[in-house]
Amino acid sequence: MLRLNAALRLLSLTLAMILSGWSLPAAAEVKMAFHSFNGSYFFGRYPHTFVRLTGTMKDGTKVDENYGFTAKKVSTAILRGPVEHDILIEKDKYIRKTNVHFTVTLSDAQVAKVRATMRSWRDAPGKFYDLEKRNCLHFVGAMAQIAGITVDYPKKMLRKPKKWLNYIGEKNPHLGAKKVK
Repeated sequence: MLRLNAALRLLSLTLAMILSGWSLPAAAEVKMAFHSFNGSYFFGRYPHTFVRLTGTMKDGTKVDENYGFTAKKVSTAILRGPVEHDILIEKDKYIRKTNVHFTVTLSDAQVAKVRATMRSWRDAPGKFYDLEKRNCLHFVGAMAQIAGITVDYPKKMLRKPKKWLNYIGEKNPHLGAKKVK
């Protein structure tokens, strides 16, 4: 009888451990992917870069958001200097047509900083979109720096998001980025 009780307790304990494992939440992890779009004058889109965050925060909150910095209105005024700015949120059907250059894992604190940085760019008063000094590359560069990625902005790449992200990937070999052609 003693052996049977011990066997039943062992079985109960094993079963409890197995069942508790099924109820554990998935591991928390948020990824930030760096995207570029080559541009298509036929479809009215210019070359662009943005970031996409996906995953789960430690508290179980699901994350699926993306941000890119852009001019509020596309016109020749962009060529003359700063214009009104906006944060562009891409639709899934558009995201599928972009190039993913590399992806990094963020802590919850880094996710909060990415969001705060996005809001500060979005909510800045005045005209802050500038092709040479504050465009989508500079915005994505700010996001990359939050993740510990080394960034700079060669003048010849300021209007070439794909080329620039390939360059950033090469400059940061720990990312394991493959060159997008």
